[in-house]
Amino acid sequence: MGFATEFTTITLQELPELSNQRKADGWRFVQLLAVNTDAGIDLIYSFMKDGLLVNSEIKGVTKDQTVPSITNNFLAAFVFENEVHDLFGVNIEGIAIDFGGNFYALAQKEPMTIISPEQKAAREKARKIAEAKAAKEKASQEAAPSEQPAPKPEVEQVNLEAKLAGMDPEKAAKVRAAMEAKAKKEAAAKKSEAKTDGEGA
Repeated sequence: MGFATEFTTITLQELPELSNQRKADGWRFVQLLAVNTDAGIDLIYSFMKDGLLVNSEIKGVTKDQTVPSITNNFLAAFVFENEVHDLFGVNIEGIAIDFGGNFYALAQKEPMTIISPEQKAAREKARKIAEAKAAKEKASQEAAPSEQPAPKPEVEQVNLEAKLAGMDPEKAAKVRAAMEAKAKKEAAAKKSEAKTDGEGA
């Protein structure tokens, strides 16, 4: 006797009827396979009869969808359905022998649908480095001379006061003191300049 394999695609709504039909026609349940994809979880139900293995695929099942159990027709499917629930987070309703999420003793929830702790740590590190780099670039851009016309002194003063208002009071006081000292120094330099010009005249 030869052996053949076929693949078909069905919808989630068609699963109960497929299960009933396979049972009535004397098919044997082989396995339920889950595959994690960008669109969701693909579920592949495999049935066999007379050397023919038919794989019926439901594409892109999301966590907010409910998948009906086929254990009313194929009790052996309870192992696969509990596994798919625990490892992929698929909500399967009506499993004849339901372990309620405890089929496996897991250190982390749904390890088949998330990255490993090592990958997560590496991605976190990369994200932090990228954020630090972006912050550094932003700071250097803000510190660089602007190509726009310089704002008027009164506008500068308003902007400065707005910034100081959002700062820590102690830090703001230090900035104000430094600005005042700078202003006095500039005024003294201008006065000295004017006096030198007057003497030269």
